[in-house]
Order: sequence, then C-alpha cells, then structure tokens
Amino acid sequence: MAVTAVYPGTFDPLTNGHSDLVERASRLFDRLVVGVAGYPSPSKQPAFALEERVEMARHVLQGHDNVEVIAFDTLLVDFVKAQGAGVILRGLRAVSDFEYEFQLASMNRQLMDRIETVFLTPAEKYSYISSSLVREVAALGGDVSRFVHPSIQQALDRRYRDSARATSNR
Repeated sequence: MAVTAVYPGTFDPLTNGHSDLVERASRLFDRLVVGVAGYPSPSKQPAFALEERVEMARHVLQGHDNVEVIAFDTLLVDFVKAQGAGVILRGLRAVSDFEYEFQLASMNRQLMDRIETVFLTPAEKYSYISSSLVREVAALGGDVSRFVHPSIQQALDRRYRDSARATSNR
C-alpha cells in the first residue's frame, strides 16, 4: 500500500530547513505533496504571491521524483483527503513549536480521524531558520545565502530591492 503524505505551509519563502525535511520525508513516503497554502493567517502577510511561492518550491525541489508541489486554499484536512493522503508532515524546530503543532494535530484528528500527523526535526544546522526571519534579514539587506536556495535568494533580493526603490520614490 502506497503512503502519501502532505507537507503543508506557506513556504514564504521555502528555506533550506524546509528542503531538508522534504529530502528526508521523500525517503519515508511513497509520495510527498508539498502543499503551498494560499490563505495566510491574519498574522501573516506573504512577501510572495501564491503562484510565485509554488514556482519557487517547484524549482528548488525538482530533483525529487516522488515530490509534487501543489497550491491549496481549502481546509487542510480537505486538501489531504483530495490528495489521497493519510499523513500530514510537520516540522519541529524547537520545543517552543511543539505546543502549537500539537494543537493543530489534535484539531486535524478531530476533523478527520483517519489522518495522522508525523513530526520531523530539521538537521541541527537548520533548526533556527524560519521563513519570517529570512524575510526580515533579507528586507534589511542582510545575506541570506546560507538559509535559502540561490534562486530564492535572488527572488528575495529582487523583492526587497524593488520594495526599497518604491519606498524611496515616494
């Protein structure tokens, strides 16, 4: 029986920590769907449009034959069901992530009891990386080359260079 897992997130942007989890999860599951969420939470304003995030993720993850990148804007359990998956993959960087992730896993199980959540931790060298920190460093002109794929670094450079130019023209 083939096992499909969904790794959901906004991936704004996809970091080396995300890529590390995909690399390892692609060896654990027959099919891994990287679900790029189109609906950010009220506290998240994405730097990149959904289509941009999907294309960046597809580019970075293209070497994995059993990995697909698909956008979604529905309830996660509905997306998981539509993909024929029974597993939700989530990353845990630190103990501080666990409480929130535990709540999400419990809610998802209440909504659809056949779905299991599996947690993976990134390699230690990526355990402190988050998309929001990468965006903040990039927005302030810092070097994010150690934290993201070169194509994503270029996209961040363009995004924040263009934003700085637009601000200075006001």
